[in-house]
Amino acid sequence: MNHPVGSHVVDTRSGRVGIVMGHVGPYVQLRPYGGGREWDADPTAVRSATPAERLSAATAYANARSRGEVP
Repeated sequence: MNHPVGSHVVDTRSGRVGIVMGHVGPYVQLRPYGGGREWDADPTAVRSATPAERLSAATAYANARSRGEVP
């Protein structure tokens, strides 16, 4: 499945929630919620994030930001 740029997905190999930044070669480029270093994921191991997974990623980012761990 080809996920559009900007969609929230889960890399099932790492369990990480990411935002699709693009498609390069055989990979999907993902960036963590809230920013950070992109990583390449196998498109066969990427699925759409559930609303609960999106909320969990947003909450984790907000908590880290309130602790001063991320800008």
